[in-house]
Amino acid sequence: MKITVTGSIGNVAKHIAETLIANGHDVSIVSSSVERKQDIEKLGAKALIGGINDDAFLTDAFTGADAVFAMTPPNLGGGNVVENTTNAGKTLAEAIQKSGVKRVVMLSSIGADKPSGNGPIAALHRIEGFYNQIPNVKFTYVRAGFFYYNYFNDIPLIKNAGILGSNYSASTVLPLVHPKDIAAVAAEELVNLNGESSIRYAVSDVRTTQEVAKALGNAIGKPELPWVPFTDEQLIEGMTQAGLPADIAEMYTDMGRGLSDGSIQEHFLATTGTANGKIKLEEFATEFALKF
Repeated sequence: MKITVTGSIGNVAKHIAETLIANGHDVSIVSSSVERKQDIEKLGAKALIGGINDDAFLTDAFTGADAVFAMTPPNLGGGNVVENTTNAGKTLAEAIQKSGVKRVVMLSSIGADKPSGNGPIAALHRIEGFYNQIPNVKFTYVRAGFFYYNYFNDIPLIKNAGILGSNYSASTVLPLVHPKDIAAVAAEELVNLNGESSIRYAVSDVRTTQEVAKALGNAIGKPELPWVPFTDEQLIEGMTQAGLPADIAEMYTDMGRGLSDGSIQEHFLATTGTANGKIKLEEFATEFALKF
């Protein structure tokens, strides 16, 4: 099969490409960075260099493909993250429709069933809506859990304050996921040309935040590492002091509120509720320790 993968060679897209290439598929990878061209070709894929907001480029990249992996990473380099991500998704939708591709797998997220109260995930809700309006294309929305890799951002907090925390409690239940488990689901769906449009969750483990703190603490030699709930104001202050723009800090605080009240996890827990990935929290914790 001929498959086009967006997302350059990031944590998810690279693993998807490696899996597909190992199984004999003809893979092209879309990247906005010409510096990635050599690394893409080393994987055995064709490099397609151009902008994710370039409708003509994307249409050409998708034309002739049997399937497309569509990913719209949030642009955190400036403000209006939800709006900018939504606009990129709209461009992808237009290119999908113009190209004539019939099978698309989109990287989405838990909480994408909600139009608001979910921070950056609101953009993915809108993008799923754009895709739903395209006729004669079978879409699978791979709704991923909370990325394990987000905890790498908390390493300074652990080192400087000896805690983990956010604006939700130690008893909050989180569907967690490793990029390799997302890639496994996406690669399986991409080669399933007979599959109907669907929502499929990619979740490696389902644990409380207190269990996360314990597992990561044990792995780094800090078995008493506590999970500390912050107020919204404390979280925003901490993120802005760390250099994040105020609007982005508020966006992530909004997502934290959605995790705290359970609305982001609600659809997953009510419909599936089961972790289908292989990489459990304790295995990720050993990976975390290497970064610590």
